[in-house]
Amino acid sequence: MKKLTFIFALAVFARGQDAISLKEAVRQSMARSKVMEASVASRDAASARVTEAKGGLLPKVNYSESWARSDNPVFVFSSLLTQRQFSESNFGVTSLNRPGFLNNFQSLVSGDQSLYDAGKTKRSVRTAELGEDASREDSRRSQLEVIAQVVLFYWDTQLGAEEINVTAKAMRSVEADLERSEARRASGMATDADVLSIRVHLAGVREEQIRRSADLEVARAAMNDAIGLPLDSVHSLTTPLAPLPVAQRELSGYEKNAIDGRPEARQARLAAEIARVQAADAHSNHLPRVTLHGAFEADRQRFAYRGGENWLVSIGLRWNLFNGGADKAKTAESEATTRRTAAQQAQAESGIRLQVRQAWANLKAAQQRIASAQASVEEARESLRISQNRFAAGLSTVTDLLRTETALLETQTRYLAAVHDQRIAAAMLEFAAGTLNPDSEVLN
Repeated sequence: MKKLTFIFALAVFARGQDAISLKEAVRQSMARSKVMEASVASRDAASARVTEAKGGLLPKVNYSESWARSDNPVFVFSSLLTQRQFSESNFGVTSLNRPGFLNNFQSLVSGDQSLYDAGKTKRSVRTAELGEDASREDSRRSQLEVIAQVVLFYWDTQLGAEEINVTAKAMRSVEADLERSEARRASGMATDADVLSIRVHLAGVREEQIRRSADLEVARAAMNDAIGLPLDSVHSLTTPLAPLPVAQRELSGYEKNAIDGRPEARQARLAAEIARVQAADAHSNHLPRVTLHGAFEADRQRFAYRGGENWLVSIGLRWNLFNGGADKAKTAESEATTRRTAAQQAQAESGIRLQVRQAWANLKAAQQRIASAQASVEEARESLRISQNRFAAGLSTVTDLLRTETALLETQTRYLAAVHDQRIAAAMLEFAAGTLNPDSEVLN
């Protein structure tokens, strides 16, 4: 048994070569997380969509170059005119009816500028900007989730390590009981049944330590994965599993922070605003569009000479008077979408309030459990001391001794679980309120 304890201590020492605090674990997760990397890419894409939408406010300029060769009478006649190469000889009937082949190299620069589009471009820009805001909120939500995940796995790992320490102390205590029981048996004050009962209890405690060691390995791997490290990375955790002093504010304050600042609440409001903008855009389909068009054209018989230039400026109006009722249906669809997003916003806010209340209640309960379990641990320690003394004096049975040993292990485990739950609940309350960040006090 001493050899196993030495090996375990050696393993703990080896892991301690790379120390990491909870805040440092969170910072590393922010730098390494693929979730955060993906959210940054999403923000960049949303920003590019804003720039793309704003392009609708600027003129569109195109350049084209083409070559054509034909003896089509209309082609030859019009090309000679645009090339400014038409002469009296081209008026001949034969020349008009059966012209020879003619080359036409055409260079064209054209530009179009929307003068009036019923506000569609501005609404496209607004929709893109709202989408960019929603993308930023999605990035904040990803950050909250990454931090919460690191907090959960960090405290799971610390709880596993502390439970192993507790079971190790329990094993040493039971081993001491076994030595006393064997000594009493040698003096005729105890039976073989007493010694065997303690050995069975010791085997149970040892089995519990083996199981918790396996759980600790899994918890460490999960934490490494959350941080973005290789699963078999070795390090020790320096933020102790100790109760966090928390000044719990009124529930209404947390709810207000959540509705104002929680990414999901903001995204719901942004979705409702996008729906309203798109509804207005659907209504604008019934209005006309006015566009300015300009062009500069050069036509030549040879690529670089024997040609002429011309230009054109025009203003066009396009008004969709009837398209089979599609615009009316689009308007009805957008209005239904607006109602749907309004309902989803109300549902999201109600769900967020519920999460805040649940986290608030969990924190309050965990703090009360800590106070209760702390007192129980002290009482269980004293009870075990008395029971051990009475057993050594032959005044109590082995059953009483093992019961107090078990009671101490259980109360210590309950205390550690209460502290673990309190640290997680404190972080989850800030998560629910939308205020959890790498510098939060709950990470200290």
